[in-house]
Amino acid sequence: MLKKNYEFKKVLNKGKYYKGKQIEIFYLKENISNNLLGIAISKKIGNSVYRNRIKRLIRENYRLIEDRITIRKCICNSFKKEYKKWWIKFLYYKRGYEKNI
Repeated sequence: MLKKNYEFKKVLNKGKYYKGKQIEIFYLKENISNNLLGIAISKKIGNSVYRNRIKRLIRENYRLIEDRITIRKCICNSFKKEYKKWWIKFLYYKRGYEKNI
């Protein structure tokens, strides 16, 4: 799990970028034993309940496709501010991940 500010900055500055409808994915290939996942959601998105729900959905989607990722990567997710509604579809996250990774 990416937790430190310098870890996020490294992925954001040196990594590659994928832009989907609701999510932005930054990733960086590295020689590590396991994939590292980092989730960044702005406070402008909504209250803590809403932000935590988004994080849970992203983590669950990642868990479902993690075994298909063969190259070890640091992955950083950023949720777009335009999608501030509760009806966000779980499937859209999964499609965004599968297209890129």
